[in-house]
Amino acid sequence: MKKSLPLLCGVLAVGLAAAPGAFAKLPAPAATPEAQAKAAETAAKAAWTTKVETYQLCRAQERVVAHVNAGLTAAGKPVPTPTPTPACADPGPFAFAAPEPPKPIEASGAHSPAPTAGSPPSTNQPSAETHPNTK
Repeated sequence: MKKSLPLLCGVLAVGLAAAPGAFAKLPAPAATPEAQAKAAETAAKAAWTTKVETYQLCRAQERVVAHVNAGLTAAGKPVPTPTPTPACADPGPFAFAAPEPPKPIEASGAHSPAPTAGSPPSTNQPSAETHPNTK
């Protein structure tokens, strides 16, 4: 029994030391173009939803101000001058234009020669003046 207790403690210590490695997260798989497009659409939809919520809040605040001003007018109290604020902007219906997928390397012109110069150099000084020979 005396020999098995240190052995048991040693095995338990090694097991506890190795346990965090067993629970480590695997790296996320590489995003496919379809997944990237879906993520972009989801982000655009979330941004549009935020704009709609802001518009609805603005309209509700306008209704509250109108109701309070009507109550003040009916009571014969002076209506305070409103603080100038921007008008409520309706975001309109959701419209998402999917980004164009990237071209393959061959179609992108990676192996094409440089285009012909369409304009003169940006300086009128000759190269010999800007880069004197220091030999």
